[in-house]
Amino acid sequence: MSILQRSSSAAALRPRRDRDRPTSATELPWIESPEALPPFPKVVIRHVAARLTCVEFVTIAAACYLATIVYHLTVVHAWPVAENYIPASILIASLVSIVAAGSRQFVQLHTRPRLKFLWGGLGAVALAFSLFLSAMFLAKLAELYSRGAFITQLVTVSIAVLAMRAIMFAWLRRAMAAGALQARRVILIGERTDCRRFTDQLRDPASRIVTVLPFPSPGSARREAEGEDAGADEEPTRTRHTIEVCREHDADDIIILSTKRSLRGSAALAYELSELPVGVHIVDMDAIDILAAAQLVPFGNILTMQVYHRPLSPVDRFIKRSIDIVGATVALILFMPLLLMVSLWIKLDSRGPVFFRQARHGYNNAVIRVLKFRTMTTMEDGEKFTQAVADDPRVTRVGRMLRRTNIDELPQLFNVLSGEMSLVGPRPHATAHNMSFASELSRFSCRHRVKPGITGWAQVNGYRGPTDTVDKMRSRLEHDLFYIENWSLLLDIEILIMTLFTRTAYTNAY
Repeated sequence: MSILQRSSSAAALRPRRDRDRPTSATELPWIESPEALPPFPKVVIRHVAARLTCVEFVTIAAACYLATIVYHLTVVHAWPVAENYIPASILIASLVSIVAAGSRQFVQLHTRPRLKFLWGGLGAVALAFSLFLSAMFLAKLAELYSRGAFITQLVTVSIAVLAMRAIMFAWLRRAMAAGALQARRVILIGERTDCRRFTDQLRDPASRIVTVLPFPSPGSARREAEGEDAGADEEPTRTRHTIEVCREHDADDIIILSTKRSLRGSAALAYELSELPVGVHIVDMDAIDILAAAQLVPFGNILTMQVYHRPLSPVDRFIKRSIDIVGATVALILFMPLLLMVSLWIKLDSRGPVFFRQARHGYNNAVIRVLKFRTMTTMEDGEKFTQAVADDPRVTRVGRMLRRTNIDELPQLFNVLSGEMSLVGPRPHATAHNMSFASELSRFSCRHRVKPGITGWAQVNGYRGPTDTVDKMRSRLEHDLFYIENWSLLLDIEILIMTLFTRTAYTNAY
């Protein structure tokens, strides 16, 4: 019997009053107990944020004036005029601090994502320098200030702010994990199994689970679903007890772990908990995996929860398309002699056309005609399609060499120029092949959320060739989905380099 099963069995044997009491963090093996923390003094996070703001102010002022000295000694070969640049450095540091404070960048610093914290610093620097430049222009003091020094200050301060904020963030996380700083105190309300699953996925040193409470009325959701009375006399007492326990633990946030059985009761409980000066959250445990990447977005006058989004932003698509056009054009020019030579070899080796067009699924499941060099004596398409295997008798002598070196894929550069394909993306499959696996793998069609590519992440990792089993196709699908969900320009460049120089990109090429 597992630990959870033993715990639930013991709970069932206890009297109701004992079962409904709050669970201490010391009783939960998956939750670090506050009593077990090292005896560091608990420092309130808002006091630390004020000190970090002062440190950033001093860092910016020092970096600004130091950049001025370096520029003047290097370019002008003279010391800068202190009366001009010392007040300017202090003014710039003040403007950055004011912008950061106005945009509340240091409010709830322990809960702010690192990337957002860093980008906020760069935005504050950019706006502060813009205000400083406008002020000099309006005061007619721009002629007294070196443009080279201004640019040097901007670059130096940006680097200094990024470095300082990265150090701040890392220090805060380590301090909160060690207990030296007061982390956000969290209370969970829900089933024990849901609480364990939630804490396993949370992994946030800035949050500390102080206690776990059962749902105020465990049977109310079931009785409500069955059309029975939810226990009107008992419900207020249970809810009031929960509120008092939350008040005693001085929580910062209360998280209600809801399921479809208790969703309506969760909304009512959240309304009752609104009297507490805390953040109240509801997490749908039935959809927690989907909600991990969800975000609230405005849709007209309504705020919606967007659980999936387009894999590439308009800027990403523009960058990727530009690289496709330039890359395909350059590749066709460089490989044109090779393309002509291969065409001649194919005509001399076997009877039939030089090129072979096959129907495959492309972006958004649209059917495209993929162009390849003919490497077989047959040209199967549509439902009449059989994957090539080792020593396949249908493959010609020239075709065998072309397939092993991936040269047979080069004509797809024309598909890239026409916009049907990309240089990098999930490899397109024949339509018959797609339909056979779409019913076996639920997310199979997610491969077509981006354009197919001549090469891809699955191919360079050795997942190419025959997919005669569902497991093989599942491995290929996982790599394709990883590429889609983690796309970046650097990843595309890495895949292109691996396609040219790694042995795994050519495995299982029959």
